[in-house]
Amino acid sequence: MEYFDKRYHQPGTPPGTLKSAAMAGSTSLAIHLFDYSETTFSHIEDANPAQCREYINRDNVTWVHVEGHPTEQSIRELGEIFGLHKLALEDVLNIGQRPKVDEYDDQLFVVVNLPSVTGADFSVQQACFFLGKHYVVSFCSTDFSLFQPVVKRLNEPASRLRKNSADFLLYSLLDIVIDQGFPVLETLGWQLEALEEQILKSVGRDTLERIHTIKRELILLRRMLWPQREVINHLLHGDHGSISEGTMIYLRDCYDHTIQVMDLLETYRDMSGSMLDIYLSSVSNRMNDVMRVLTVIATIFIPLTFIVGVYGMNFDPNAGKWNMPELGWEYGYPLIWLLMISCVGVMVYVFRRKGWF
Repeated sequence: MEYFDKRYHQPGTPPGTLKSAAMAGSTSLAIHLFDYSETTFSHIEDANPAQCREYINRDNVTWVHVEGHPTEQSIRELGEIFGLHKLALEDVLNIGQRPKVDEYDDQLFVVVNLPSVTGADFSVQQACFFLGKHYVVSFCSTDFSLFQPVVKRLNEPASRLRKNSADFLLYSLLDIVIDQGFPVLETLGWQLEALEEQILKSVGRDTLERIHTIKRELILLRRMLWPQREVINHLLHGDHGSISEGTMIYLRDCYDHTIQVMDLLETYRDMSGSMLDIYLSSVSNRMNDVMRVLTVIATIFIPLTFIVGVYGMNFDPNAGKWNMPELGWEYGYPLIWLLMISCVGVMVYVFRRKGWF
């Protein structure tokens, strides 16, 4: 994930300017339209803004989902049809917004972050929702398959979604986005567990790089997911006429999920910090083991160096009886070797008894 992923206009640009930034790897734009009541349901897979206009004045609940990164023209047309505020539309185009709730006349504008994981790579997409009296307009660049559970429930005549108003649809979509944090954190948990086992077995430079990578991802995830608790709390306690009492009960459950996500995230942050300490301790212990072995070897050779140094002195034994008489012994050379081997054996025995190696 990028450290700075916000798209913005040049400083001094008038507020509400709809100017789309170039998006690398963005999906093609597609509009999904759903219109339903307790007894009816219709779905247009690839709708256009003109078709959306036909459904706006109905008493049914209408859900318009824009998949991919919208163009300036498409978002301007949708804004005119649904009466979306230009400041909110600007936030839709300029991704990287902090999760928030804004109120514009009879509309609620909600921005949340959608985490996802592909293999070992993590990413966060922005999801925006407009809640009106009978409609929800959502924008998200990720694949629409994420919201298929909601579509499946809409296809069931007896589902709770079909019996409630647009605010319950908004809750259902927010619940999916927030619950996406659990599989992401589950993957992070597996990676932390594998990394912990690797640290305890052996350490290397790649281990340190992986620790820093996970710490960075956790920091970025926290920055992007932490404000979502405030968003749900604002919906629960704000004076919004668009949110019914019946939906408040389910939003409280959604708020609990945000707390669980943050608790797991904070736990994993602490674990990653402790892993760095474990890594540094392992490196220090390994260095101590190496130094201990080298010290033992050097200590063993100290008396041997002393012995050969003494008998390496150039004294003439014929000049006097005290000038190294053992140099003239018949078995002097083997005795010196026996002395040195005995010194080594005694020192190794003593070191092992003391547990030094």
